[in-house]
Amino acid sequence: MDVTNRTTVTEFIFLGFSGVPQLRLTLFVLFLAVYLLSLTGNTLTIFIVLLDTTLQTPMYIFLGNLSFLEIWYTTATVPKLLATCVSQVVTISVAACITQYYFFFSMGATECILLAVMAYDRFVAICNPLRYSFLMSLQVCLRFSAGSWIGGFIAPLLPTILISYLNFCGPQKINHFFCDSDPIFKLSCSDTFLVEALGYTCSSVVILSSFLLTMSSYWNIVLTIIRLSSREAQKKAFSTCASHLSVVTIYYGTIIFAYVRPPAKYNFTIGKVVSVFYCVVTPLVNPLIYTLRNKDVKNAFRKTLERKRLLWASTL
Repeated sequence: MDVTNRTTVTEFIFLGFSGVPQLRLTLFVLFLAVYLLSLTGNTLTIFIVLLDTTLQTPMYIFLGNLSFLEIWYTTATVPKLLATCVSQVVTISVAACITQYYFFFSMGATECILLAVMAYDRFVAICNPLRYSFLMSLQVCLRFSAGSWIGGFIAPLLPTILISYLNFCGPQKINHFFCDSDPIFKLSCSDTFLVEALGYTCSSVVILSSFLLTMSSYWNIVLTIIRLSSREAQKKAFSTCASHLSVVTIYYGTIIFAYVRPPAKYNFTIGKVVSVFYCVVTPLVNPLIYTLRNKDVKNAFRKTLERKRLLWASTL
């Protein structure tokens, strides 16, 4: 197309799940319920970790970071998803779309790194318990936490800068409920080969490296548990990392399927369905798994409720 005949696009229209109009209200109620439960669960987890001094250990500090991350991770995409379920036309400016892309992938990369760090924490606790306080001191824990956030926000920076230089000249409809990489590239009238290759490389490196590090930690944990002579010790060790492994399986399974593949093989319908799992479902599953399967968190929650009840009773 001749450059002079191009109309510059200044905003995009999200299609969301417009292909199933009869289910839009049902999906809205479902997604809204999951979103609110996710916000509540993750917020409660943060407050429990902050208020109970017995939980201010590396494992729960990482959990607090994960819960804080999940609040913003889901908030980056779900409001627009909800809007597409109740409105015929949901728009976003090009600048806001690129900003959403950056923050979504930054928080996704941060979660990958943080899950690898949490797996390493469990590895040290189970495989090197005598050195745990030294290897995972508060200072080391804070450095790991800060490094996860910094690394996560640096990872998609260059692809985002390159995307900001792309030209968009129509059509303006994004076949998704948020500004994912492939739908954006599909709408560009510029040559996207370089940014696609760079984005694919960055996502593959972050996802696969953190996944391999995470699996390596759990593999060593399993080997250590098998060598334990006491069945009770084996049961306790397995229960310690079972919740972490559940989260890892759900999260990495969906994002590897979505992003560790050649861009040409992207299917928009399947992509939207898979995106629901890591954008909507996983942020809810995390606090449920970590709290319902964790005696320390449940006991801390009961103590917090009891203190609040006594405080309220004393004011009457």
